[in-house]
Amino acid sequence: MKGIGTSPGIALGHVIVYKEPEIAVTKEQVQDIDKEIDRLEKAIKIGIKQIENLYEKTLKNVGKEEAEIFNAHKMMIEDPEFIGDVKETIKSQEVNAEWAVKNTADKYIEMFENIEDEYLRERALDLKDVSKRLLRILLDIETMDLGSLEEESIIVAEDLTPSDTAQMNKDMVLGFVTELGGKTSHTSIMARTLEIPAVSGLKDITNKVKNGDFIIIDGKEGIVLLNPSEEEIKTYEQKKKDYKEFQLKLEDMKGKESISKDGVKVEIAANIGTPKDVDKVIENDGEGIGLYRTEFLYMDSKTLPTEEEQFEAYKIVAERLEGKPVVIRTLDVGGDKDIPYLDLPEEMNPFLGYRAIRLCLDRTDIFKTQLRALLRASAFGNVKIMFPMISSIQEIRDAKKILEEAKEELRKENIPFDENIEVGIMVEIPAAAVHSDIFAKEVDFFSIGTNDLIQYTLAVDRGNQDISYLYNQYHPGVLKLIKMTIENGHKEGIWVGMCGEAAGDEKLIPLLLGMGLDEFSMSSSSMLRARWIINNTSKREIESMLDEILSLPTAEDVEKFIDEKILG
Repeated sequence: MKGIGTSPGIALGHVIVYKEPEIAVTKEQVQDIDKEIDRLEKAIKIGIKQIENLYEKTLKNVGKEEAEIFNAHKMMIEDPEFIGDVKETIKSQEVNAEWAVKNTADKYIEMFENIEDEYLRERALDLKDVSKRLLRILLDIETMDLGSLEEESIIVAEDLTPSDTAQMNKDMVLGFVTELGGKTSHTSIMARTLEIPAVSGLKDITNKVKNGDFIIIDGKEGIVLLNPSEEEIKTYEQKKKDYKEFQLKLEDMKGKESISKDGVKVEIAANIGTPKDVDKVIENDGEGIGLYRTEFLYMDSKTLPTEEEQFEAYKIVAERLEGKPVVIRTLDVGGDKDIPYLDLPEEMNPFLGYRAIRLCLDRTDIFKTQLRALLRASAFGNVKIMFPMISSIQEIRDAKKILEEAKEELRKENIPFDENIEVGIMVEIPAAAVHSDIFAKEVDFFSIGTNDLIQYTLAVDRGNQDISYLYNQYHPGVLKLIKMTIENGHKEGIWVGMCGEAAGDEKLIPLLLGMGLDEFSMSSSSMLRARWIINNTSKREIESMLDEILSLPTAEDVEKFIDEKILG
């Protein structure tokens, strides 16, 4: 069976099928509104206590960063807007608390699930976790205790919430297999942190296996073998041994340069969303931040974040990187990322709508506040500014004009900033790649955003499961756009990076090196592996293969070529 490998490693063991008890909620008309409000408030207090216990347990057994998810859960269960909507539903519809919680949560969950950004989409899982907790308390439902596992097991479930993973007896969990979830889900992040192999996206797996079945999971390849043969068991036991030995080699990469076999130096950087993510960047010896997503500041606030709040968030990261580059992307919200206080219009096609740089150039008050904060932070480190979703020269010029106005204001106020701060753009729209020879004359760097570049080039909504098979980073058309962008950037003397998922793809890293990519930005957990690949690859050898690779007709042919001629 083939799923999505979400946490690398090999696990062999017996299955425990984890199924949540069914939560059946019926709509009931009530007369005593105050009683329902009181039931809700008591459930919230119990839920808060449970979440606080989970925070302490995760802090002790896993780490501070992973425990922070429960602070987010606590904020959700106390959120005045969410709880206010639940109470209003009880009052206006005269319904039971359970129905009001479910109805309100479903509305918010749908909003999050329609967000394009995969990381933000996963917040729907957090809200499901919190709302289910409230419903279980209100309905007095007991759940299976994963903390009482007494034998080493592989957990098979429809999905695992952060609460599920926090209460597990980690010493007894060999691996996770789930029907739902992706690489950015909290369960996957937790699995990678604990170095537990995990595979997701295996439809109906909970009905295909039973307690006691023996399975093998390959968390890198996304492979699950049910009741394997003796020969398969021997093969994967050796793979498990080889994997552990390779992990030790990766540790040796710390402190080394990212330099190819033929002496070409590149930069391995990280993508982050909040200042707390910097811990993992430092732990994994990152050479910089290639993408700091600033939208979290806006989405986690009830009002527009002030210049001072933004400045502090950017300054912390700049200081902690101690002179290493920190590329900060300006606000990338709108359309698919709803922020209530911005009162954004509903759109037929939000992916192509009023968002990112388009919103910022229209709402210059919001944009200039952020630019002032970014400039002020540049006095404390090697900050670079990056504009997202650029499709025209005029957008670059208009954005740079507002940046110059912000600089002039700070000069008059005698506030220091880096006068030579680098300004770049994300190349994520096909027009930007095709026109990159002209765009390169206007900026100091490019960063290729492959997530959207692939989506727009192939006209595939990557969130649509029915056509997700069409979304493929090995597509020759996509690779040609990437190569064109790198070459055009270099002709004008600017550096070119990549901050999409493809930058951390083990199969694509050699190709990108051969194309001349200067900076690879990815999740912190992928950086040492990327450095090992770079250090064991000759740029010149890959470069000599590029014409042949780019002449191949299909993505499948490209991937096969890489497997056989480069990795084989």
